[in-house]
Amino acid sequence: MAVIVQLKSGSWRAQVRRKGQYASQTFLRKCDADDWAVQAARDIDSGKTPSPRVRAAAKNTFGSLIDMHLDDLADTGKPLRRSKEAVLRRLKEDIGDLAVGDLSKQKLVQFGRRRAKEGAGPATLAIDFSFIGTVMTNAAAVHDVVLDTEQLRLARYALRRLGLIAKSIERDRRPTSDELGEILHYLDTAPRVIIPMGRITRFAIATTMRSEEIHKILWAERDTARKTVLIRDRKDPRKKEGNDQVVPLVGFTGFDAWELLEEQREWTRVRDRCFPYNHKSSETAFRRAIEALGIDDLHFHDLRHDGISRLFEAGLAIEQVALISGHKDWKQLKRYTNLRPETLHGLPNKPLVINAPKKPSRESTNAAALPANVVLLHTRRESDAQPS
Repeated sequence: MAVIVQLKSGSWRAQVRRKGQYASQTFLRKCDADDWAVQAARDIDSGKTPSPRVRAAAKNTFGSLIDMHLDDLADTGKPLRRSKEAVLRRLKEDIGDLAVGDLSKQKLVQFGRRRAKEGAGPATLAIDFSFIGTVMTNAAAVHDVVLDTEQLRLARYALRRLGLIAKSIERDRRPTSDELGEILHYLDTAPRVIIPMGRITRFAIATTMRSEEIHKILWAERDTARKTVLIRDRKDPRKKEGNDQVVPLVGFTGFDAWELLEEQREWTRVRDRCFPYNHKSSETAFRRAIEALGIDDLHFHDLRHDGISRLFEAGLAIEQVALISGHKDWKQLKRYTNLRPETLHGLPNKPLVINAPKKPSRESTNAAALPANVVLLHTRRESDAQPS
């Protein structure tokens, strides 16, 4: 039995169930879906496995590959988020009409040059080509579309040599002490302000939270005994949903997160959310303050950089900072760490503790050969501790 259904993207999906076997393929045109379904049924009747669909290049476009990719994600319950879907939508507008067989190095390089002239930076163009590669790989792996991925690799190489594709520049902007003082004074004293932006700004630095995370904290998910809050669905590139994290509210950054939340309770009273405002409105209010003060190139998200850096400058270990910031590993956390050299002078002069191997050599235990600030810890067996 064959079932042909039209998907939201406009593509057609053919499903065949026959003699206990099931096969499914997606097509741009309904007539192609009908033809494949008939042939798949014949293959099953003759004891064969239904042959995979190999799309003819002249009849299909890159836009159809994008539609298939979106349909596959929707089927698996993993639809793209808004920003990534916007990239694919833009690609479909730009090169969606390009035939699959015309995805040549020359055409892809032309697309890259055109995007660069329109104002797309090297990092943006790198994202575009990453998505092109994802769509092509999905079409080849899942739908058996014959593609020449070598052309994409060569196009990337050419655009990289031309300086049109590059990794994003890691941002290291932090507000200076003077800038932060001006910002907080402005936000605390600005007339006709409904949102307590001074408190939100301090809380952002103290907790290293993103704006959206701050504004969805619930009073019901605050633990007064442990001084923690629960952040639901915290941003994680590897886990889009269900990444709930318990975050300690500490005071190592110069601002006490728990005290700030207690102050906020007097402000919100009976409302469910601790900061019952639209996070975009808060970001807009912060941006307007920056513009009014004439401070150059500072965003609300830079407060996260500042908070994480302050935690390291306070002497916290990587795993302790990650517990607050929500990062999974050092590579991710490193991007947000912009330490100031002068802050090292304020750290205590503690001895460096090194765990020695179980059987240290005579040279390694020579105290004269070790730096004066190193304390060497040896592990001793019980038999070694017995008097001879």
